[in-house]
Amino acid sequence: MDVDLPSVKPASATHRRAKAMVSERRASSLPPKNPRPITPTVGYVYDSRMMGHSCISGHPEQPERIKRIHDAFRDAGLIAKMKKLAIREAERDEVLLVHSETLWDKVMAIGDMTTQDIVDSEQYYQELSLYVSQSTPEAARLSCGGVIEAAAAIARGEVEKAFAIVRPPGHHSEPDEHMGFCFFNNVAVAIKVIQTWSPFKKIMILDWDVHHGNGTQKAFYDDPNVLYVSLHRYENGTYYPNGPFGSLLSVGDGPGVGYSVNIPWPSKGMGDADYIYAFQRIVMPIAMEFAPDLVIISAGFDAAKGDDLGECEVTPAGYAHMTHMLSGLAGGKMLVALEGGYCLDAISTSATAVARILVGEAPPELPSMVASDIATETVYQVAVEQSKYWRCMNPKAVEPQEELQELAVSIPELLKAHRQNYLFKAHGMLQVPFVNQELTDRFFSQVTCTPDIMDNDTMVVFVHEFGNMRIELESVLMCNPHEEHSYMVDFSKQLIESVVGAGHALLDVNLFPKPVTQQTRRRHRDGVKEDWSMDVMTYLWDNYIQLTSARKVALIGHGPGCAGIIDLLQNRAANCIQHVQAVVQVVGSYTVPGVPRDLPELSKWYSTHSMVVLPKTHRAIQDQQKFTKRHGKLVISEETKPIMLITRHLRTIMHFVQKRLGKPEPADKENAENQVNGA
Repeated sequence: MDVDLPSVKPASATHRRAKAMVSERRASSLPPKNPRPITPTVGYVYDSRMMGHSCISGHPEQPERIKRIHDAFRDAGLIAKMKKLAIREAERDEVLLVHSETLWDKVMAIGDMTTQDIVDSEQYYQELSLYVSQSTPEAARLSCGGVIEAAAAIARGEVEKAFAIVRPPGHHSEPDEHMGFCFFNNVAVAIKVIQTWSPFKKIMILDWDVHHGNGTQKAFYDDPNVLYVSLHRYENGTYYPNGPFGSLLSVGDGPGVGYSVNIPWPSKGMGDADYIYAFQRIVMPIAMEFAPDLVIISAGFDAAKGDDLGECEVTPAGYAHMTHMLSGLAGGKMLVALEGGYCLDAISTSATAVARILVGEAPPELPSMVASDIATETVYQVAVEQSKYWRCMNPKAVEPQEELQELAVSIPELLKAHRQNYLFKAHGMLQVPFVNQELTDRFFSQVTCTPDIMDNDTMVVFVHEFGNMRIELESVLMCNPHEEHSYMVDFSKQLIESVVGAGHALLDVNLFPKPVTQQTRRRHRDGVKEDWSMDVMTYLWDNYIQLTSARKVALIGHGPGCAGIIDLLQNRAANCIQHVQAVVQVVGSYTVPGVPRDLPELSKWYSTHSMVVLPKTHRAIQDQQKFTKRHGKLVISEETKPIMLITRHLRTIMHFVQKRLGKPEPADKENAENQVNGA
């Protein structure tokens, strides 16, 4: 019997390709057989010729610094992941973008010095914290040119990040003088060069060298396109480079005001917790608000643990975490330029930790840590100063919180007790109790009122933070507590006499909470709240102010108390619009709180019922027309001390209040009117 069998045809080319593809399938976890070469996104510059700058008698800034870093990169396998960038000597025209021709000539002349000339000039250079050799000009130009080329490679898109392993360092070199181991300011020159031709215009410099980068800050002191941030040992100006330029008050000049941010450590021994706390609270918020096109780290590693010159405790992990935070800025475009660092082991391990982050590794895990008291206090003081220039800076959010022993009594509590006693004896003012236990724990005896509070048809509510000496003494480096307290008592007396004399009831609200005790913490197991202004003000409005006979109310805020007033307006808008006739804010140097724009009715009402008293140095007055559209009347004062503002302008304030509440005008009405909108 014949059986028809299927004919077997030769496999087609298509079938053969499909079969081959099936046979070539591999597990996704296996690497491909012929991987494509990966183009490095990180570059580095290095040249051993920079080691020619050396000191015969030995020196902390030794040639081996850069060799140890380069070798450490190689041993860690990092060089294989990085692109070596060409290095060249900086040109005269490039250096003159920052430095004077005289300085250029001085550095170039070093190359012509004989050995005897070098010996004879040793004392001169020691006074500048320098040493020289015949190879110094070449090394200085290579160091500067290396940073220029690294920055240029990023600007051209050749690499995303780069590490400039260069010496001598540069951040102490000023436009007209070389000093502090530095000849040309490498970072400053590189910035000036790339700004001339690249799209990078806004550049952030983060200088974590243990010494203040006086030269870099001076080069950009009036430049709003360069943000300079430095964390350094300061010790009240006694640590190199000495003087007040490294203080927190050096904030820039002219259009550059606010673009210099100094975080001056008052002592040695600062460690990871302190630096990372400063990064989280000051550096990163300001950096994100600035939004740079490029981040440059002036990476001195003399704050590293083990460096005998810096005497600080920053670990490689600490440097890694700081680098990791900065790498989130500018789309990841970052240049690390070597500055100081004099312990060969510390500088090589720290630089390697930074380079690991540049090539994409995750930062190592850090143990639980808490910043020191001196660090939190320094950060708070910096936040107070920088809040004048950056919207992201909220000093209240970084105010150090102190826990007290059960029997301890703080100076602010003693001052508040003295004031309460004065208010009772002199004016018969009574305590306003709280039913809420949490409010009682934090504000017992801090809200007082005149005896006619329930019957008077007009009321003035004064909201402040008396006892918060950080607020009262903001931007003051030294003070006499007795003098400051006398101002507060005198001003309270004047205000109360003015209010009572005009026939108004007075509600005095101190929003500076009592310190946290262990008993309070045990009572509130879910945690202790820190910002109470909204709770206190709404409680007082609902349980006291609204229940009185007062149909016309004036709100006066001093310092941080202004925020409590705005909280009240926002949360009780309808009732406040009906009863509040005047809102006065005496802010000091803080950001002026305003009502939300998404409440148009409240915003319109507020602009016609408010007055703001500001020192002439406040940033808000730069655009008075825009400011008064939102806040109403503006009083600009020659007085810059926050605690004295309200004393100086009490007549103006009371004239405004009297006019709004419909009471008889003060006798000196004409003088009061003259102070409005200009003092």
